[in-house]
Amino acid sequence: MSKHESRRVMHDVRMRQLEVRRVERLTPHMQRIVLGGPQLEGFHSGASDDHVKLFFPNDAGELVFPTREPNGLEFPLGADPSPMRDYTPRHHDAARGELTVDFVLHGDGPAAAWAEAAKVGDVIGAGGPRGSFVVADDFDHYVLVADETGLPAIGRWLEEMPASISATVLAEVPDASDRQLLFTDANCEVRWFERDGVDGAASSLLEEALRRLSPTGDTFYWIAAESRRARNMRLMLAGRGVPKEWVRATGYWKADGTDDEDE
Repeated sequence: MSKHESRRVMHDVRMRQLEVRRVERLTPHMQRIVLGGPQLEGFHSGASDDHVKLFFPNDAGELVFPTREPNGLEFPLGADPSPMRDYTPRHHDAARGELTVDFVLHGDGPAAAWAEAAKVGDVIGAGGPRGSFVVADDFDHYVLVADETGLPAIGRWLEEMPASISATVLAEVPDASDRQLLFTDANCEVRWFERDGVDGAASSLLEEALRRLSPTGDTFYWIAAESRRARNMRLMLAGRGVPKEWVRATGYWKADGTDDEDE
């Protein structure tokens, strides 16, 4: 058995004010927004599933940034805080000073509402990423499992994979119109699953597909979905005897509407 050494790399955290440069609707439920500005200088994202904390204008239309204190992020006393959510840096172009973020359009939360209405010149805040989890590149195979919230990370990972990598993608979306074009040089099979009206927290399409999957050799599993579902898939793999270091399962959202990640 080979020794696969994944590693965590920490970054200096800076708060940045960025502006919208371009907006593109990728699918009915996915909006791509390209952000830019001089404050993006020095930005670094070292892994495909990094996350930046985005800060959206408050009810007064203002950006109010927190500061990092010993007990966590703290907003100025008496201020109306900017709503904040975690998002994947889909692409970073240092030469152009641009950061691409893909937003899932669902519900009426502040992030989805802002993204759907975003236009060139709008401003947004960004902090991080605080660190990167760099997965070892010497596994025999990689299995990437996600609902639509994890597609930005999968899309970036596939684009950065060399031709020597073997991978399988299990991707769940609301319906067939939400499938995306995914590009890679890797030896990769992409399997799409459509919920067709079933709630994203109640679906079991990914679980059933993962249960049927039997890759050979040392395999790394990356999972992103509703928190309970991600946890159950992690337990499924543990029951198979997959080493815990070979699994990275993250709850990208919770059925109760909170935004806390569970890993």
